[in-house]
Amino acid sequence: MSQQPPVRSTASPRPRLDASMSLLTNVMDHSLDDGYAEAAARRGETGRSGLPRTARAKLGLALGLVLVAVVITIGAAEARISAPTLAKEREELIDRIETGNANADKLARNVETLRGEVREKQRQALKKNGGDKADLAALLAGADEVVGPGVKLVVNDAKEATSGGGGPRGSADFSDTGRVRDHDMQRVVNGLWESGAEAVSINGQRLTALSAIRAAGDAILVDNKPLAPPYTVLAVGDGQRLSTAFQDSVDGQYLHVLQQNYHIRTSISVQDSLRLPAAPSLIVRTAEPIAGGSGKGDADTGKGTS
Repeated sequence: MSQQPPVRSTASPRPRLDASMSLLTNVMDHSLDDGYAEAAARRGETGRSGLPRTARAKLGLALGLVLVAVVITIGAAEARISAPTLAKEREELIDRIETGNANADKLARNVETLRGEVREKQRQALKKNGGDKADLAALLAGADEVVGPGVKLVVNDAKEATSGGGGPRGSADFSDTGRVRDHDMQRVVNGLWESGAEAVSINGQRLTALSAIRAAGDAILVDNKPLAPPYTVLAVGDGQRLSTAFQDSVDGQYLHVLQQNYHIRTSISVQDSLRLPAAPSLIVRTAEPIAGGSGKGDADTGKGTS
């Protein structure tokens, strides 16, 4: 009789490798919260549309949309009605500004015309009482325009300014030593006068014996008028001689040192013809005519304000 094969017992399943991480396994298998799952199921049963299904709800939605449309329409109509009014007010404001600017320009031209008339009367008075010295007095006082040969000197800030002080400038009023300072321009102008200049101007501003060059913050003022770089200095005189004398002078060497040490840009050229304007707001404060052409008199010419 044949022998039955032995019945083998079923082997127990192998334990899962992540059995020790049951909490993480549960989180991974059930990443969606039960509440979210139930809400998704209900939405699937009722349909994806969120629109109301009852007639009353639909009527309420329609009334709301009609109300929104009415509000938008009214707002657009009011904006369209007020647009011409705003445009008109804007045009009126522009017209007022243009009219004001035109009036200011007209007054400025009138002031310049009156100044010219005053200068002419002053010149005539000087010529009548000063004889041949009138033209020289007008030239020295800056009362007349000057035309003649001379030099053109341009002084400009450095392209890249550096910090620091000292050196030939002595002090560090400006933290940026690459900037042209007021006393730099003072030395330049004084050097031109000493080198034989007959008349000097900076950026079209005529200098006289009473002119002041000083600083206000970072700006350089000439007779209270702010100037911006580059500073163009025009000096009337014997062009070649004036240029050579200035560059050989102490002030010319000072300007050369600024160029070498602080990279301030300078250029000087001889000009065949220069035109310097008369000094503005020049008035005669006190004057005494020369009696008979041989007496003594004092004349004090000053700069007033308009």
